[in-house]
Amino acid sequence: MNNQRIITKSKVLVTGGAGFIGSNLCEALLEQDNKVVCLDNFMTGHRKNITPFLSNKNFTLIEGDIRNYDDCKKAVAGCEYVLHQAALGSVPRSIKDPMLSTDVNVGGFVKMLFAAKEAKVKRFVYAASSSTYGDHPDLPKVEEIIGNPLSPYAITKYTDELYAKNFSYIYGIQTVGLRYFNVFGRRQDPNGAYAAVIPKFVITLMMHESPTINGDGTYSRDFTYIDNVIQANQLAAITIKEKLYKSDTKHEVFNIAFGERTNLNELVEILKENLSLFDAKIKDVQVKHGPNREGDIPHSLASIEKAKKRISYNPKFSVKDGLKEACGWYWRNLK
Repeated sequence: MNNQRIITKSKVLVTGGAGFIGSNLCEALLEQDNKVVCLDNFMTGHRKNITPFLSNKNFTLIEGDIRNYDDCKKAVAGCEYVLHQAALGSVPRSIKDPMLSTDVNVGGFVKMLFAAKEAKVKRFVYAASSSTYGDHPDLPKVEEIIGNPLSPYAITKYTDELYAKNFSYIYGIQTVGLRYFNVFGRRQDPNGAYAAVIPKFVITLMMHESPTINGDGTYSRDFTYIDNVIQANQLAAITIKEKLYKSDTKHEVFNIAFGERTNLNELVEILKENLSLFDAKIKDVQVKHGPNREGDIPHSLASIEKAKKRISYNPKFSVKDGLKEACGWYWRNLK
């Protein structure tokens, strides 16, 4: 991206800024001469993700919770843009505790959105989710056609879209939802019961243990490298209004993905290929298969034509290129 296509010389709030996606956004924004406010309660984020930024005079950490309206108001004060990443992810987590997922993902979202409206931010860009497509069978997924959500998590993320659209209509705040498709890359946590599949597979392979694939491995996803997501957030924030919004509602949603499908069997083979460059024994690690996971959709593939046309989204990293970068990062940082 050239200098006209990035956020620069602005004050930006990143909610969930100590998390995987949030900390990568903070890093990019600081490198681009912005003042960055990070709001995080460290429920799922990690202090180590933002430790390098704490000595930067342009970085402010507010340890707070999006469910606390006063924290939201404090964090957004004076900010021009909000990149809202704070949420409780994971389909299984939401099935186990739907009340907590709803409290954070919907209750916290509305508080943060209202605080941003009151602070008169230029634009509120938020992390939406491909889970919104639910049981609709068509591939690739296009923004205007969704099915029934298959988990409490999916319901919360779709509800966020409804609130954002409603707030844009009622209050005039400019909002953009980015439906992420299986984001991966540096700083994604490999540990814990709800770890994402790629870092979990990587750390398991590095220990010469067999990764467990849910089902027969033919389920597929549109895996999306973190740098593509960083690009999309900035483009969504600064694209001129006339090009960004199709109507006067001042709200829009876009698929953010690479536009390519990889099944879990293929994924493991690519990971083994990259990791065996560091440790040849990884090539011989065998895979185990378990039951399909409740609430999972079989296949996911995004159409990214709308994002290309309206915000000039142009993902630079293919799945294979991104996995190569991610494997190198994990080997250097977690071995």
